[in-house]
Amino acid sequence: MDQRIERIKTAAAYISEKIGGRRPVVGIVLGSGLGKLGEQIADPTVIPYKEIPGFPVSTAVGHKGNFIAGMLGGKFVVAMQGRFHYYEGYPMDLVTLPIRVMKVLGIQYLFVSNAAGGVNFDYRIGDLMIIRDHINHLPNPLIGPNLEEFGPRFPDMTRPYDLSLIRKVEEIAAEKGIALRKGVYFAGTGPSYETPAEYKYFRMIGADAVGMSTIPEVIVARHSSIPVFGMSVITNEAHDDYADDYVNDGDDVVKAADAAADKMTLLFSELIRSL
Repeated sequence: MDQRIERIKTAAAYISEKIGGRRPVVGIVLGSGLGKLGEQIADPTVIPYKEIPGFPVSTAVGHKGNFIAGMLGGKFVVAMQGRFHYYEGYPMDLVTLPIRVMKVLGIQYLFVSNAAGGVNFDYRIGDLMIIRDHINHLPNPLIGPNLEEFGPRFPDMTRPYDLSLIRKVEEIAAEKGIALRKGVYFAGTGPSYETPAEYKYFRMIGADAVGMSTIPEVIVARHSSIPVFGMSVITNEAHDDYADDYVNDGDDVVKAADAAADKMTLLFSELIRSL
């Protein structure tokens, strides 16, 4: 058996036993500072990543490193309280391992979130942005022998983010009086923050927000035909006209994400309720 398949199935079997064999409707990935949503999951089963066979351990700031299963929005869900990043030194098969594990567990939808810099001049710290499309500058996680039991060699990426889920969230946000942006997310490798010239370049090629994650997970989900909804919290202004003394600070990013997490939690909960 392919070692990648063996790792996926071993991890899934361990988690399935912990959650009594229940099949989750939605899988959620929570980015920097956004772990608060995980605390809203009712009747939780909390499994630290370090206990799951074959799982890496999250080392990023603001990532708690727990796999949580329980009830949210009236549905049984699983959530990653912190993700894995390419910049941590993990190969892409480990960065995206949890998505395939959640596929084996039975998820029907994947929700992804992240903290991102706003390269769009109209964006402000604390804004929520629906990801409508992306630009990938990370290694593609499907490089290498194709895992045929998960999906085709050349999966379509015409609509990486599900249009019906986007419309539902826009309706929910309008009802709740929550302002939303909608834009294109750009992902690079990190871990250094980008230069002002790079921010300008990203904006010129069509990006609205920039980060270091998410897209590999989305590609792997779409490889398995899982509908995806994505949201970025704008945690810093990623511009090319900074004051001479400006610096990007990781702790400030986590604080800004935490401040916006309540609105995102409400939107995710209501979206799950509508499924």
